[in-house]
Amino acid sequence: MDSQSAVTMEAGAPTRKESGRLPSRHGGHAHGHSGLARTAHGMSSSSLRKKSDATLVRKVPVASLRPVLANLQEVLLGTKLAVLFAAVPLAVAAQCFRFGQVWVFALSLIGLIPLAERVSFLTEQIALYTGPTIGGLLNATCGNATELIIAVFALVQGKIEVVKCSLLGSVLSNLLLVLGTSLFCGGIKNLGADQPYDRKQADVSTGLLTLGVLCQSLPLLLRYAVSSGEHAVATDTTVLELSRACSFIMLLAYVAYLFFQLKTHRQLFEPQEIEGGDEEEEEAVLGFGSALFWLILMTVIIAVLSEYVVGTIEPTSQSWGLSVSFISIILLPIVGNAAEHAGAVIFALKNKLDITLGVALGSATQISMFVCH
Repeated sequence: MDSQSAVTMEAGAPTRKESGRLPSRHGGHAHGHSGLARTAHGMSSSSLRKKSDATLVRKVPVASLRPVLANLQEVLLGTKLAVLFAAVPLAVAAQCFRFGQVWVFALSLIGLIPLAERVSFLTEQIALYTGPTIGGLLNATCGNATELIIAVFALVQGKIEVVKCSLLGSVLSNLLLVLGTSLFCGGIKNLGADQPYDRKQADVSTGLLTLGVLCQSLPLLLRYAVSSGEHAVATDTTVLELSRACSFIMLLAYVAYLFFQLKTHRQLFEPQEIEGGDEEEEEAVLGFGSALFWLILMTVIIAVLSEYVVGTIEPTSQSWGLSVSFISIILLPIVGNAAEHAGAVIFALKNKLDITLGVALGSATQISMFVCH
């Protein structure tokens, strides 16, 4: 068992200590060995899942229907947020029968909450069959699917302000609201106890976030530095070229980060297991084909609801007396990852800061380095 340096958060300044890492479980099969396929995002969302009761399914007289019903039960009822699925057909009905754009917006936002959690669940199920590398890539791609789809629809409709504000709000929501709430609640719950976390993992994420801030700031600084008189036209062209170069650098850095996370230094990003913990081995409850079908279907539904949200955000802004910027920065990011955010707080209460930091910093890193470009 090799040791690694960790950081302990207590009432005073951080102190260093040595902590052992348990041998990792090897993934790749559909049953039992999911250790490497699970990420902080997946473990965070799993805190809102529940085991389905197969008693009613077994009582169905038609044997051929039992697998289908069991599949539906696992996907639609295997979450504590299942009651919110009712908002999905209501949002579609409100749009079709023109109940009012405010109702469409509100119901669509509510419907996105369980859908985002189910996407995380389905990517984990697929990862149990594909192995840790492909599963990790899929999880990284779908981790912020809601924000990405909303941004794409807003961009297509020419609502640049919504795109900028929603992505900025996602980063701020993860770094300030989620991380701040988690650390505060975890500190209160574990008052007087050490709160260990892996410093190396946090350093990687904060380094990428710093790079993202620099790349985002350079074009703006250039514009303010030389933006007067006869240099104005030349400056616009130069700023555009610099912005594209920065975008390319950030995408390249994100690809390198994925290679670092999923291939060369995968052990650094595995949530630490605590001896005597109550974590159970996750087993596949869906077949590969079923999980892939449901993932595609959920993504399509998210796309439909996201289009509703983008199309009705301005009328809702006028009706509620809130600016479009406020709704984009505050409401959209909170709703888009509400399940993962709640899970991050729950794991902080359980004194598992590695998972909390993985959710908050990982999501902010992905949005700033990948989704924004």
